[in-house]
Amino acid sequence: MGIDVICFCLARLTADPSIIKPDMSVQAQFDEKRNGEKILVADDESAIRRILKTRLSMAGYNVVVAADGLEALEMFEKESPDLLVLDVMMPKLNGYGVCQELRTKSDIPIIMLTALGDVADRITGLELGADDYLTKPFSPKELEARIHAILRRFKDTTPSHSLSPEMIQLEAVRIDTVKRRVYKGDKVVALTYIEFNLLELLVKRSGSAVSRSEILKELWGYTPRRIADMRVVDVHVARLRAKIEEDQRNPEYILTVRGVGYSAQRLPGVEEAIGA
Repeated sequence: MGIDVICFCLARLTADPSIIKPDMSVQAQFDEKRNGEKILVADDESAIRRILKTRLSMAGYNVVVAADGLEALEMFEKESPDLLVLDVMMPKLNGYGVCQELRTKSDIPIIMLTALGDVADRITGLELGADDYLTKPFSPKELEARIHAILRRFKDTTPSHSLSPEMIQLEAVRIDTVKRRVYKGDKVVALTYIEFNLLELLVKRSGSAVSRSEILKELWGYTPRRIADMRVVDVHVARLRAKIEEDQRNPEYILTVRGVGYSAQRLPGVEEAIGA
């Protein structure tokens, strides 16, 4: 991360105490019991680590920090955090490498921080398995809100009552809504919690188009402000297709509705399951 970003953060910290002190409108959301939710912040700049640790601690989180990619992996094993805030540009092992390594063994929610200007660079982390990203410089209040939204949805793993019976059959793909597992043939498909929620949302509304804005608000908890925000949805759909479709270029289950968003193909198994 460049010195200009550090200066920006320090200047804001000096000029605006709300950078550290959560405002009351946001603070009201954090009066819920935290149950020891732990956040791992991995960033190579001590100023950023200090700002985020103070801010998130005051919001009720237990915060641990790491200064480089290798330390982030070590702290993950040692602390078992509930969510990871991960900077891209770090020494020893960058954020992309950390994300890729963690996705081989965990579906921990990951929010990536990037100062890279190119959109392709920004979404690389999403393609490797991150759940969301913010570009630097960013508002700590926005990061705080996204953490809260992701953790709330991550904990809410109760299957939707509109999806019944427990097992939904989509030709070769089966969805277990109770155990939150997906099978392709006899093999378990490893989905992150957001990928499963995305599949569940589309299947629940099988045959109907669901806009990118709706998906973003439902699964990530915020309304898109920029076109780039929509890419979060597109990348997760691409990842989901890569795992359940036979041919990603000609998908059978998750269809693109041009100019709108996405739709799960209406199949007999789904119609019976949701009473369509």
